[in-house]
Amino acid sequence: MENRRNWAGNYTYNAKEMHIPETVEEVQELVARSKQMKVLGTRHSFNGIADTPGSHLSLQKLNRVISLDRIQNTVTVEAGIRYGELGSYLNSQGYALPNLASLPHITVAGAVATATHGSGNRNASLAASVQSLEMVQADGEAAVFSHGGEDSKFAGTVVHLGGLGVVTKLTLNVVPTFEITQYVYDDLRLEVLERHFDELFSSAYSVSLFTDWKRPVFNQVWVKRKVDAGRTEIPLDEVFGAQKADTKRHPVPGSSAENCSEQLGIPGPWHERLPHFRMDFTPSAGEELQSEYFVPRHAAYDALLALNEIRDRIAPLLYISEVRTIAADELWMSPCYRQDSTAFHFTWKPDWKAVQQVLPLIERQLAPFQARPHWGKLFTMDPDYVQSLYTRYADFRQLLLNRDPDGKFRNSFLTSYFL
Repeated sequence: MENRRNWAGNYTYNAKEMHIPETVEEVQELVARSKQMKVLGTRHSFNGIADTPGSHLSLQKLNRVISLDRIQNTVTVEAGIRYGELGSYLNSQGYALPNLASLPHITVAGAVATATHGSGNRNASLAASVQSLEMVQADGEAAVFSHGGEDSKFAGTVVHLGGLGVVTKLTLNVVPTFEITQYVYDDLRLEVLERHFDELFSSAYSVSLFTDWKRPVFNQVWVKRKVDAGRTEIPLDEVFGAQKADTKRHPVPGSSAENCSEQLGIPGPWHERLPHFRMDFTPSAGEELQSEYFVPRHAAYDALLALNEIRDRIAPLLYISEVRTIAADELWMSPCYRQDSTAFHFTWKPDWKAVQQVLPLIERQLAPFQARPHWGKLFTMDPDYVQSLYTRYADFRQLLLNRDPDGKFRNSFLTSYFL
């Protein structure tokens, strides 16, 4: 098999072959006869979490909506479906998911496995919407794990990091469809957040702050508000001193906003506004690196001050940094496990040698806040330290050993951090 690289091009996978099954039965047969296997989704991870020396499995042909339950308010989908496609279907049926990530191009199964998230005080990670999932285990047998089911390990199974099996179907909770308006505001001073962090992030359905760390200012504030059918929205001309933009913005200064989701207060369906980018825009090879760290929400301002102390080291390597809030969940390996969180995301220029030098500085600055890394992005924390950040680490490790005793779904990443 020819070398396969991830979306950003910074990681080359070691798999010897790629299988693209069309049915769950084919998945079961492939898993049963393979010695080592990993699922490869849209390749938006920046590290080796999806790598394997054995076989890669793509679920790109298992991408259908299976059923919509209007009584239980759930939708069941095959694991390879992407959020943009699912969003369009749900909206046409009068339903929605509570939240979406920045890119609608990622698969549901991949986002769930790594606790990928959007933004919002009341919005937990995308994995928190999972009601049940079907997983093909190491012996090739399919098992269903449900919230409130007989298996008490459901909360450890959802964010599985690819180590427990191949997810083939998921059932997600849905809500009635809704519309969102989006405004962007320019230049919010960091010091404003000392007194107004909670007020700002509670002011809308979703709020994102963007900064290039060249100065103690957030270049942009993206405010996504849910449309209330009974009220006419009066847009604010300024938010805590940040002025409303009069043209569309791209998070990265100087970049074209053509492919960004609609702004300027034009209302639109949730699935076209909650992501930062349009589904009909297909990201090319990223030519970027990404890192992300989660701190308790109450510590967000102090953590931002700590990062500001080293902004002269961060800024030269950075395209943009985003700050978002995420609600707590009950999923063992989620960075938001039982913790309302603030996420600090960094989109780096493609210079790993230099980024590798600055990440330990960031991690040192965030250590007093027990920052947890995003599993699918780049970090340099010692495995023992990462393990100490998760109260259910030992339980998840035991789950890995019980469900996959021979290590069929393991790789060097999982071995380093869990065994």
